[in-house]
Amino acid sequence: MRASPAFQVTVERFGAWRGFVLALLSAAAATLAAWLRSADASTSGASFVSMGLAGAALVAGAAPLLRCPARSLRWDTAQWHLGPAGTAGDEPHTGRLVVAIDLGGWMLLRFEHDLTRRWRRITWLPVQRRGLESQWHALRCAVYCARPVEGHVAGPHAASSPESQE
Repeated sequence: MRASPAFQVTVERFGAWRGFVLALLSAAAATLAAWLRSADASTSGASFVSMGLAGAALVAGAAPLLRCPARSLRWDTAQWHLGPAGTAGDEPHTGRLVVAIDLGGWMLLRFEHDLTRRWRRITWLPVQRRGLESQWHALRCAVYCARPVEGHVAGPHAASSPESQE
């Protein structure tokens, strides 16, 4: 098996992601408003308090999702690297990349950081075709096909080894 070629991309456009989060937030707010409007005198005060808390939690949970810093994502033929956009080629985090959602022109990627602790830190990376048109096909190929060659270093005789047969 041959290793996938190296690949690096800087993800800095998140318009589709922000639109999706705002649409979900708007739908939830409309639902909450409809419930409040349909409430009558028999609705308990505890229900109003709990719905108010749910609405506040929704806004507090959605606000950080709207902030998406630009990131550098790189495959070096052995592992994935992720870091701030300014660290392209020297990203500080290594880990595993998994496609969570693929809608053709938009993907949600899950980057699982390599940590020695019992828990894994996960970074969600929304990626859209817009802004990456020239790299989109290579990115899709990399996220689906990038697998390291385990215990095998490609060399001059790699084509004759059993691991390289497809």
